[in-house]
Amino acid sequence: MVGKGPFESLSGPPEKGVAFYRNDFSLSCSRPWHVPSRIEILEEGETPDFLREEHPEILWEEPEVEPFAEVFAEVSQAIRGGSIEKSVPVVTAIGQICKGSCKGLGSALARGNGPLRPYGWIDGVEGVVGLSPELLFGLNGGVLHTMALAGTARVEEREAFGADEKEIREHEFVAQTLLAKLSDLGQTNRHSRDIMELGPLVHYHSAIDVELRKKESINRLVSLLHPTPALGPLPRTAETLGDLVSWRHRLGCPRWFGAPFGLFRDGVFEVLVGIRMIRWQGSQVEVPSGCGVIEESRLVNEWRELRLKRESVRSIFGV
Repeated sequence: MVGKGPFESLSGPPEKGVAFYRNDFSLSCSRPWHVPSRIEILEEGETPDFLREEHPEILWEEPEVEPFAEVFAEVSQAIRGGSIEKSVPVVTAIGQICKGSCKGLGSALARGNGPLRPYGWIDGVEGVVGLSPELLFGLNGGVLHTMALAGTARVEEREAFGADEKEIREHEFVAQTLLAKLSDLGQTNRHSRDIMELGPLVHYHSAIDVELRKKESINRLVSLLHPTPALGPLPRTAETLGDLVSWRHRLGCPRWFGAPFGLFRDGVFEVLVGIRMIRWQGSQVEVPSGCGVIEESRLVNEWRELRLKRESVRSIFGV
């Protein structure tokens, strides 16, 4: 589904038709719903004409470890002090376009990428493209579908990953926190934990369904479920969220990373967690990556995980 402007921006979803939901990580946009002037429905594997531009060549500069190490130490100190159990700092690689256009990255969105869902938006010289494995939630009738996705390893480490207590504990933090939050909405059903393969990386994944007791507004559900426990702090309070946003800002994280991005179509809604993204403005390009820090986390392991995630994104987009 491709929507083209000019767009009408609304504070809530329309009663029918098509609208895109786009907000930043702090949910600071008061009119996050965008109704397109026209839509185009593509066949699988088809790339829209406006994305058929020369693939970019990008000169990358990797993030420095020292700023991340400072934030990691602050997060670890807060965990030891008992104020939080987990938080998710984000670092960002910066690139400069030497040749071509980032619109050319859109061709990757048309390819079949298994459980990765394509999303993107372009507004003048600014844009985002991404392939997200994580569903914030889907809503169809009175049933809400969501997932816990946390814990990361390289695909060649899959066997050891299946018995890694630190990674399992991180995943269970996310799953149990999500279930506790969803139980207020209706009857929950958690499916068994499995391993999702995403190219060079594997993650723990648990699908969760909720039969809603009553009709809920989409805006309320977004506010309730964002950020996911995989991307947000535990516990989630105004203070711990403020600390996380401050850490993200210090490390140069784009405000769109981890934010909700959704599509509404005649009452059916699906909203993704905006990760695995490339963001650009003018000739500058950014690839952010985040890691969940808990008590057992070690700096060298988290720094390695951050690099693996960025490499995975750049590999799938061919940059």
